[in-house]
Amino acid sequence: MTMGDDAPVVTSLVLPILIRPILSQLERRDVVASQRLRAALTKAEQSHPGLTYELVMGIIKKGDINVNMNESILRLQGAATDTDLIEYRLNRTEDAFQELNKKSAALKRILSRIPDEIADRKTFLETIKEIASAIKKLLDAVNEVVGFIPGSSGKQAVEQRKKEFVKYSKKFSTTLKEYFKEGEATTVFVSALYLIHQTNQIMITVKNKCE
Repeated sequence: MTMGDDAPVVTSLVLPILIRPILSQLERRDVVASQRLRAALTKAEQSHPGLTYELVMGIIKKGDINVNMNESILRLQGAATDTDLIEYRLNRTEDAFQELNKKSAALKRILSRIPDEIADRKTFLETIKEIASAIKKLLDAVNEVVGFIPGSSGKQAVEQRKKEFVKYSKKFSTTLKEYFKEGEATTVFVSALYLIHQTNQIMITVKNKCE
């Protein structure tokens, strides 16, 4: 099984959204084993990005299981805890940083509802409105945080991430228009995953420049 064009965004989300929650459940039975596995997989993923994705896809292929990874990862995003997504949360206590934590989590949570709501046109249209509002609130929160970032290079890095996020927000909007014409849900799932990925990239950049 080969990775498709959507693989880059899926690979970045498999470890935090799929693997870590499983390890958290294992931790209830064997703390040491869970922590060792967590450390080993995290290190392996850092050294070889996409390794956990290949591992999961290998298991799926071996088990002859038919699963839409884009849909599954998007849905599981809604169940991921702060502990699972620790690298995407800011530790600064100022209101601006905590507000950015809330707004990024809120957007990702709404996006995770898409697989369950896309088939109901009326419900999905309301969800799209929520997504648009959440995107605006996230951008407002990013603007508030920029003032805390030291140095022009740090500010520029966050501004660049914001531009990338806006670009993928527009692509998401275009994908939705195409969906209502063509009815291809998977393209919406992939586009939503890219928005989640871009949200995470904003959080990582802010974290690197401020903590």
